[in-house]
Amino acid sequence: MKIKSVRARVFEWKGKTVPPQGNFCSNAMDLVYSKTETMSTFRFHSWTVVEIETDSGIVGLGNVALAPRIAKAIIDEYLAPLVIGQDPWDYEYLWQRMYRATHAWGRKGVTMAAISAVDLAIWDILGKSVNKPVFKLLGGRTKEKIPCYYSKLYRTDIQEMQAEAEKYLKQGFTMFKSRFGYGPAHGTKGVAENLKAVAALREVIGYDNDLMLECYMGWNVEYAKRILPKLEKFEPRWVEEPVIADDIDGYAELNQLTSIPISGGEHEFSLYGFKQLLERKAVSVVQYDTNRVGGITAAHKINALCEAYSVPVIPHAGQMHNYHLTMSSLASPMSEYFPMFDVEVGNELFYYIFDGEPVADNGFLQLDDDKPGLGLTLKTEFLDQFNIIE
Repeated sequence: MKIKSVRARVFEWKGKTVPPQGNFCSNAMDLVYSKTETMSTFRFHSWTVVEIETDSGIVGLGNVALAPRIAKAIIDEYLAPLVIGQDPWDYEYLWQRMYRATHAWGRKGVTMAAISAVDLAIWDILGKSVNKPVFKLLGGRTKEKIPCYYSKLYRTDIQEMQAEAEKYLKQGFTMFKSRFGYGPAHGTKGVAENLKAVAALREVIGYDNDLMLECYMGWNVEYAKRILPKLEKFEPRWVEEPVIADDIDGYAELNQLTSIPISGGEHEFSLYGFKQLLERKAVSVVQYDTNRVGGITAAHKINALCEAYSVPVIPHAGQMHNYHLTMSSLASPMSEYFPMFDVEVGNELFYYIFDGEPVADNGFLQLDDDKPGLGLTLKTEFLDQFNIIE
């Protein structure tokens, strides 16, 4: 079996969108002067889909959400020539070819995300070629089903947040993640608003259920030192990405400062980067995304590394490419989960492009032992809502 062709297409959403409310999530731009609230216009409303076909007729699907037009150009010009004509079962060799050929200008960011998309499609091919789901190729089932946490609790009106949490509590969820809406630029009033939202959610879900809190890189070390002691009484399972991804020293300092576990890794892109985070004890939870860190070939190695350090891996954003790794690894105790909802920020586009995502039932996800590959197909229902760039 040889790879015959690589096709990368950008799916740009042109359908109905829901405008995010201001201050719905703190973010890295909060520390930069701006006349408008930075997240009120935050969007990534496009996605690159990669289809790799073999000479035996098998087609594997991969995807990348970061800078989709740039990712497509990298795949078309640099990565496709490296894998066409090759045996997909030589996946480690192909991964190293892509990584090392682009190393002088790649290594992280959109280039690694583009490599991820190709690697995902290759693993989809491998599973389909032996009629097995990808998680069976990675070690098999390590859990009967995957516990998952509800993750759409953006900072909105307090009563709306409480109603949303109540709704999903009744659906059987026992774990919830919310976003802070405010950071250093908002002063003491912002601190009060953050604490008010956390207290309101605890009123609804109680202390028998887990509450995770996300900053999306919107704080700095000084601000985090001020607010983390005030958060300890709410017993969060973790505080996520308090500072920008490059501030490893900041992560390490905060992770030793507080009883609250500090999580991160959504914006880390390499095995070496995670080695640095683990060696420095900078994070207590690792949150890579398989379609950013180099695909399944790389993520499988990161899982093994994290297992050796006894640090849990809880991949970013849910989605099928992450679920297969979670199912097959004892290092991964749970998954993030977004239900399908109207297009808002951009994560939700995945559900408008692909069919096959499992739907949570009573706070758990299940993967099918009999569905080969990643278990995804391209959805046709919403094609007319996309501008598709070949």
